Amino acid sequence: MAVSGCFIRPNQSLFLHLKHPRQNPTCRNQPCLRASLSSSHGEEGKMIWKEKDEWKINFSGEKPATPLLDTINYPVHMKNLSTQDLEQLSAELRADVVYSVSKTGGHLSSSLGVVELSVALHHVFNTPEDKIIWDVGHQAYAHKILTGRRSKMHTIRKTSGLAGFPKRDESIYDAFGAGHSSTSISAGLGMAVARDLLGKKNNVISVIGDGAMTAGQAYEAMNNAGYLDSNLIVVLNDNKQVSLPTATLDGPATPVGALSSALAKLQASTKFRKLREAAKSITKQIGGQAHQVAAKVDEYARGMISAPGSTLFEELGLYYIGPVDGHDVEDLVTIFEKVKAMPAPGPVLIHIMTDKGKGYPPAEAASDKMHGVVKFDPKTGQQFKPKPSTLTYTQYFAESLIKEAEADNKIVAIHAAMGGGTGLNYFQKRFPNRCFDVGIAEQHAVTFAAGLATEGLKPFCAIYSSFLQRGYDQVIHDVDLQKLPVRFAMDRAGLVGADGPTHCGAFDITYMACLPNMVVMAPSDEAELMHMVATAAVIDDRPSCFRFPRGNGIGSVLPSNNKGTPIEIGKGRILLEGCRVAILGYGSMVQQCLQAATMLKSRDISVTVADARFCKPLDTDLIKRLANEHEILITVEEGSIGGFGSHVSHYLSLTGILDGPLKLRAMVLPDRYIDHGSPQDQLEEAGLSTRHISATILSLLGRPKEALQFKVSTAVEDFMIDALTKVYPKIRLKKQGSLQGISPHGAIPMGRVRDSIIFHSLVSARLSSILPQECISLPIGIRVPLQKHNDTKAGHETSRPMKGAPALYSQHFLPSPPLHESYKHPIVSSTGPNADFLLVLLTFQPLQISQNVNPIDNSIIVISGQFNILIVLDGGKDLAAYLN
Repeated sequence: MAVSGCFIRPNQSLFLHLKHPRQNPTCRNQPCLRASLSSSHGEEGKMIWKEKDEWKINFSGEKPATPLLDTINYPVHMKNLSTQDLEQLSAELRADVVYSVSKTGGHLSSSLGVVELSVALHHVFNTPEDKIIWDVGHQAYAHKILTGRRSKMHTIRKTSGLAGFPKRDESIYDAFGAGHSSTSISAGLGMAVARDLLGKKNNVISVIGDGAMTAGQAYEAMNNAGYLDSNLIVVLNDNKQVSLPTATLDGPATPVGALSSALAKLQASTKFRKLREAAKSITKQIGGQAHQVAAKVDEYARGMISAPGSTLFEELGLYYIGPVDGHDVEDLVTIFEKVKAMPAPGPVLIHIMTDKGKGYPPAEAASDKMHGVVKFDPKTGQQFKPKPSTLTYTQYFAESLIKEAEADNKIVAIHAAMGGGTGLNYFQKRFPNRCFDVGIAEQHAVTFAAGLATEGLKPFCAIYSSFLQRGYDQVIHDVDLQKLPVRFAMDRAGLVGADGPTHCGAFDITYMACLPNMVVMAPSDEAELMHMVATAAVIDDRPSCFRFPRGNGIGSVLPSNNKGTPIEIGKGRILLEGCRVAILGYGSMVQQCLQAATMLKSRDISVTVADARFCKPLDTDLIKRLANEHEILITVEEGSIGGFGSHVSHYLSLTGILDGPLKLRAMVLPDRYIDHGSPQDQLEEAGLSTRHISATILSLLGRPKEALQFKVSTAVEDFMIDALTKVYPKIRLKKQGSLQGISPHGAIPMGRVRDSIIFHSLVSARLSSILPQECISLPIGIRVPLQKHNDTKAGHETSRPMKGAPALYSQHFLPSPPLHESYKHPIVSSTGPNADFLLVLLTFQPLQISQNVNPIDNSIIVISGQFNILIVLDGGKDLAAYLN
């Protein structure tokens, strides 16, 4: 839709009316819906406006009005828009992305660079029938907004919110999930071949770029696409960062690889651009014959005039179109429409040039283009980064490696387009000739490191745990089999919070510890990490690896000058001496074990806590001692089934120790993927929190009721407080009192509750992950503030809930018979003083509603039934006595 006038101001009235537009092939012979703005203000208040054929956005104030975008819920709503409308829609969409991400954090500049591309693709192609595959996935924010998820963008990367990447079960418009990179052409080719076999006619578009073209899989797929000759559209988003923007400490990094050079030369060819413009004018003049003429012009341009190597895509069998200005909506729409109309074009590669962070000055000026950000000020781009008392584990790793490299000139570092993410940008600044960015090419990185090791160098290959999965064959065949001393520093091990399952480092313990020659270790804190860097540096007869988590250190005392001391291979340590129960933690989970020990101490349970340090080789002496001196042995790790706990149990079974009275339990990540969310939420869902460890021990000690309290009661208390805090951020909530028996209670001073639906959904979403599997339903009740009321019929003064006070209803979580009809009514009502309270009931059977009068405050309790546990949070009163 077109907007009358050339700028948009906030707080304007929006009117919709029908009028015939200028000639436009997308809406010829039909009325088009247009938006007009009425305003009495002058141009000094403009927020989005067009200036010399370029749209401008004023980010200095509140979020600008977006009248066109407000009418777009799904791509079908874009079909009748003119070129001018699409340009304005792109400007509004860009503003929406900036202001949305400023409140949530996430990947910013990649999505800003493909705004016009997203608009053009959804305007021309008929999604979801036509398939669009985004690669890498963090380019897809604009796509999400245009495909029905704009109202949920404030939840992106949060617990129970939108994923930060395309996700098939999130939207039908997400054709393929992509959290890693370089997979789109392979997936797209598979979809195209399946389409042909099934006799369908839809289009398949793979959008690849922002570093993804550096991985070998992309070229393998293009090679196969050229051979199969299926109709496939590949859009190469060339933002001059063929490698990811791994900015150095001194400014933007130079993109790596010969492909970067070839594309840069191709873009700079003036003769090539003139020929493209000539081809465009010829196309307009001769219509249907344009394809053949343009092909001849392209062949001449690519093979004879442009830089050597620019014929790469053609040699692989893809018809090449480009370079194209990726911010020119008209050019993009024209090209996509022409390609779409071709009867049998085979695989086509459209090379578009974009600017990362386009249209947002702070991103355009930043060294990393504001690739990944926390919450920030839209006016300045200033990020609201917290100032923790400790550094990140990544920074401690980098500092320690620098110290080792200062003492040993054979130490070199390798990363796969993640200098910033792995901390090696610090190493690169100190040792520019000893740090190697190989691009998004983990397979190459591993074998490259193996080659360095054969010549006597000491390579440290720093790759995220989940990314190293891409180079696993090379880890086995090129490193471990040949017993080459490559050191793998696996960052982001374990749960990773907002990045979710695509980046979760759940499997590295399992896949590394099964290799015969690999030394596998994990630090419990940042000081231990520095010692393990030093240990890896001296292991020169076999490969080694160490994992460390995302996040900040715990504040442990660091070694002098940040230089670690090598640890004896295969030796753990005891941190806390106790009796009966031993907890053997691996890696960062040791901290949870120590906290569990403190929690259990309040119940007169003394436990031993040990730090394993090594998964391979195991400290068998330590394990044997713990098993022989304790009734219960629990292993705890933030990894999948088959990891550290499996190695411990395997050793105990081989030695016959499991034949005795020992109770052994392994606590690991559940055998499923855990969605994105806050780290604490993920730990709770995984069952690896401090209270879950404590509950496991209480169960093994024959104290199941107390165990259930740890698993559920305390969690409910904390989650209720957290939920209320989110709904009422100005209210300070404190827990008071103590947990007592089967009816724990503590006071929560509450203000007047109005947002009952929001509150209910928050509590429900978070409690569902901690309920016992046998639990049928979770009713939630709130006793609400009261006001006095003169009851003329009764002849005396009574109390009734304040106007606007909520009634919360039962929430059904797990499969069970339909709830009783009475559940449609409030579970708890109140007529007494001091009316604020929370009541949570977990039940095995449907509840029967009855009325029981509380003789103390004349409250009416309308709940009864067979309960597993009752939790009352009301300042100390125990209502259990008044239930049937």
